[in-house]
Amino acid sequence: MKRIATYLIVAASLILNGCVDLNYSEVVTNDEDWVYDSPIYGIEKLVNDIYAQFLNEFENNYDGAFRACATDEADYALSGSDVHRFYNGGWTPNNPLPEYWKNNYTAIHEANNFLEKLDKISLEDYIYSVSEGTNYPELKARFELFPYEVRALRAYYYFELVRAYGDVPLVLSTLTISEANNVERTPADKVIKFIVDECDAIAEYLPINYQNEMSQQLGRTNRPFVLALKARTLLYAASPLFNPNNDRNKWEAAAKANKEVIDRCAEWGIALDTYASLWGNNSFVNKEIIFAVAKTEDNTFEKQNYPIGIEGGQSGNCPTQTLVDQYEYQSGPYAGRTFGEMHPGTIDLTSGAPYNGLDPRFGMTIVKNGDLWPLNSNQQMPIQTYEGGFNGSPKYNATRTGYYLKKYVDGNTDLTPNVNSSFRHAWIVMRLAEFYLNYAECIYHITGDADSKGDYGMSANEAINVVRDRSDVMMPHFTGNPTDFLVRYERERLIEFAFEDQRFWDVRRWKKGKTYFKTIEGAELVKQGNGNIILTRKAFSRQWDEKYNKFPIPYSEIKKNTKLYQNEGW
Repeated sequence: MKRIATYLIVAASLILNGCVDLNYSEVVTNDEDWVYDSPIYGIEKLVNDIYAQFLNEFENNYDGAFRACATDEADYALSGSDVHRFYNGGWTPNNPLPEYWKNNYTAIHEANNFLEKLDKISLEDYIYSVSEGTNYPELKARFELFPYEVRALRAYYYFELVRAYGDVPLVLSTLTISEANNVERTPADKVIKFIVDECDAIAEYLPINYQNEMSQQLGRTNRPFVLALKARTLLYAASPLFNPNNDRNKWEAAAKANKEVIDRCAEWGIALDTYASLWGNNSFVNKEIIFAVAKTEDNTFEKQNYPIGIEGGQSGNCPTQTLVDQYEYQSGPYAGRTFGEMHPGTIDLTSGAPYNGLDPRFGMTIVKNGDLWPLNSNQQMPIQTYEGGFNGSPKYNATRTGYYLKKYVDGNTDLTPNVNSSFRHAWIVMRLAEFYLNYAECIYHITGDADSKGDYGMSANEAINVVRDRSDVMMPHFTGNPTDFLVRYERERLIEFAFEDQRFWDVRRWKKGKTYFKTIEGAELVKQGNGNIILTRKAFSRQWDEKYNKFPIPYSEIKKNTKLYQNEGW
């Protein structure tokens, strides 16, 4: 029997045989004959098709750009990417960024179709089609898990829809063309309730993990995934974008759910590991990961993000000076202060050694001038991002920020033509650190005191310090109850999850786009006659409008179904 590939491999060989994607132009149902003729294999293929719609930024980006490049985290060095439309006025209902609406309703239709058809099939009636040597009890157990896996996926796809659009049609059955063209948007609170109720209903039916199936461990929905989805959904429900009246009950529900993830993960052996081991060829063994999407061995990401001047490199997603400025010092006289606080103006990078003593996560995320990068012996060199340097302007597509990306980039990859090596990559969808920080946010909004444990046995400071206490991070603890706690918390979240597609959504749910996204800073580096390298900040203005907090419904959808009113401002 085929097995769902390593973690969740989004394979090109998986072909969707029919979908309703709520662009409502057509309804094509699955050809059911092959399902009923060979249900054991046909049913698994249906499940694979539903998994295959799971988006990740390695595969589903903007011509190589992460959504981080539409935030204060990064600038995309190549000008032609669609990611620039998020902030340059090119994002409109007539010219939407093609993501969640079509993709997720395709997946939801497949899930609904699967759940409806599965009730008509008895595995015992088709035992004759089981390949010789197959362990039938194991196969039967797998078969019985499929509906719960699919319901978990459907709930996740609805989370992505409500996060992007707010009110969306809640469709729980397959539709005819007429029905599809008359659905209405369901209030976001009701969609969120559906997600939470589904998670509660299916959690105990799913295994904690898939024993003896390491290749599938991270890529199949399981009990930790479902509890984490519930907790993340409730955090969004409590946040200002979805909770304009600051309903305390929503924060209480979110705190309880996120604390449950922390407590249950401790029971199940899911624990914080080193920060460095979250990325790279063997990241799948990191015990912090709750759910990840993986690719087979590939070097596309390295080609997109190795610095210009490195053979095969295209610059790609370049961290901003704005991001660098948020890193705190780990030790020394500046401990607990940020780079931006201590070096606000022009900086002499040669004599001042300003990067020394920074949060270790800085060096695991960002490549700066002078770093030896990549790691492979054929291409390793001191990076020169100063003007005229080997990796700087005026080279075409050189970084405009003064930095290059290290996180997720496997520096062992050798792109020289005679080698052209490749390694595995895993896109982390959920990891335990998120739920410590989620909980910290929730309990602070409940108590207003970063040292208060409320009714849940852990304070906001304690939760954050667990994350900062990693063996390869060891940052100074959060203490006391400063008036700027939320600013510091938001900074911690930015640093911990840089380039993990959290910032794009966090700033929207906080409704702080005007604060964080209107202006970003890069850096110009100039090498002087005496050899000293001087960094000067350079500001880039970007558009921000409050309507950007939610995605526009594609105009093509509204034209076909007038009940789909547009989001405010679009």
